[in-house]
Formats: sequence, structure tokens, C-alpha cells
Amino acid sequence: MQPFALLASGLAAGLVAGTASCTAVQGGLLVGLTSGGCERPSRDPVLVAWFLTGRLVSYSAAGVLLGLAGSAVSLPPEVRALLLVAAGITVIAYAIRLLRRRRSGCDEAPRRAARSAPLLGAATILIPCGVTLGMEMVAVSSGSPLGGAAVMAGFVLGTAPAFALLGWVLRRVSRTRLARLAGVAALVAGLWTVGSGVSLGGWLATPGTAAGEYTRAATAESTAAAGQGARTVTVWATRDGYRPGMVTARAGVSVEVVFKLADQGCTRTVTIAGRDFALPATVRLPPQRPGSLRYVCGMGMYSGYINFS
Repeated sequence: MQPFALLASGLAAGLVAGTASCTAVQGGLLVGLTSGGCERPSRDPVLVAWFLTGRLVSYSAAGVLLGLAGSAVSLPPEVRALLLVAAGITVIAYAIRLLRRRRSGCDEAPRRAARSAPLLGAATILIPCGVTLGMEMVAVSSGSPLGGAAVMAGFVLGTAPAFALLGWVLRRVSRTRLARLAGVAALVAGLWTVGSGVSLGGWLATPGTAAGEYTRAATAESTAAAGQGARTVTVWATRDGYRPGMVTARAGVSVEVVFKLADQGCTRTVTIAGRDFALPATVRLPPQRPGSLRYVCGMGMYSGYINFS
């Protein structure tokens, strides 16, 4: 695919699917821009622009590496989980700083904010949302540094309007009596990010079940397959999670897990058995011992289980 087509593809993905997903996951880092909330309002667009510039540079550089070296430079799920936890702790620190901030020290705020804005923007590459992971896979498949940079840059440009609006709102709110409310919201976002990292890493995994629009059909299909001795189970990826949240497969034989995509969202990328897959996809698992195998979306928000028996 030509670089221009890849740029357009990334732009469309950012506008259509990436806006809500990535701002929810990465927007917490924008709280760092509020540390200079005592500056004059005319600097708000400049600092937000620096944030977006840092984001564009880091994503484009990642696209070059992915297109050049392929999946060899992709971060494994365990590393991404640790980065999510670290990012969440960083956001929590910014939130506490916002809650405790006083009007003193404003003389240093412009210089500090100018330095931190592009770094915060660049750091968003370390907190990939589900759509970001999909774009990274496209960059890998392009096999070209230019193509990889084009699709990642297009994705950043597609999500830029939402990030610009969120950054501007946070900067303005930080000067009002709502600053403490913004700090509480940031604190919640940080805790949520830490929880997503823990979920992605599987460090506190607890089996559970889920119900939804596709539960009955997928459960019937999976149960019938298992009862007939077949080696295939089906899972639907919806915007609210995976349906059914728990399926049964045969132990001791190779099993195919058919992931079908019902909605666009973070569940469109799944991590299972230590590998990432963009959906729809059929994942072939080697023979498993009796027990449960957990899978999770690329953001660590939604998970499901396969019970082998």
C-alpha cells in the first residue's frame, strides 16, 4: 500500500475509532499541562500544540521502526502492562499535585510547562489504546519505514482535534474553582490506568462470566462444538467486552478460537497466550492442560476465559 493510502487509512481510523478510545486511555497525561495553570490564557494553544507535536514525533518514529524492523520492535504484553502501571502512577502524581497546588511558584510555571508539554505528548506512545495497537500492526505489515510512519502519523492527526479540545479545557478548568474536581477526575483516571495495566498483565485475574447481545448464539455454537468433539470455539468482540466471557474447549488437543468482530472498539485487538491479534482472527492454540486460559483486550479493560476440560 502506498504511503498516501496508509496516511489516509490512519487518519480515518483516528477520526472514527481512535478519538474516544485514545483520549480515554491517554488523556490523563494531559493533566500535566495543568501544572502551569497560573499562566496567561494566551499560552494555552501553544502548550497544547507542543503536546500534540511531541505525540506526532513519537508516533512517527515508532512507525518508522515498526515498518523497518517489523514485529521485532513491538512491546510484549507484559512490558505494556508495566508501562500502563507506570503511566497511571505518573497521572496520579500529577493529580495530587493539582489538588495541592498553590498560587505560589507561578514564576517558574511557564518554563516548566513548556518543557513538559512535548515530553508528555511523546509519552503517550507508551500507553497504547486498542486502536493504536491495530495501527501498529498495519505499520508492521507495510514493511516500509515510510509507510509505517505515514499510518502512525495519520492516526495522530485523526485524534488531534479531540486531544486539542481536551487539553484546552483542562488548562482553562485549572484556573477555576473546578480545579480540584479536575484533580479528582485525574486521580480516578490514574487509578483506572493502573488497574488496566494490572489486568493486562494478568496479575490479579479472577475468572468471571459476561452476558450480552451475542452471548446465546456464541455459547450455543461453542457448546455444540465441544459436545461433538470439535476443536473450535467462537467469541464475539463487542464494544462492551467479549461474549461469552467464558467458553469451554477440549483439553489435550489443538483448539481454534474464532474471534469475530461485532463492534469497533478496544476489543478489536486481543492478547492471548502472550501474542497480540487484530480482529477478526482465528487463533490456533496448541494442546492445553485442563484449566483456564485468560485473554484480554489490548488496553487491559476487558477479559475473557477459555476453560479446558
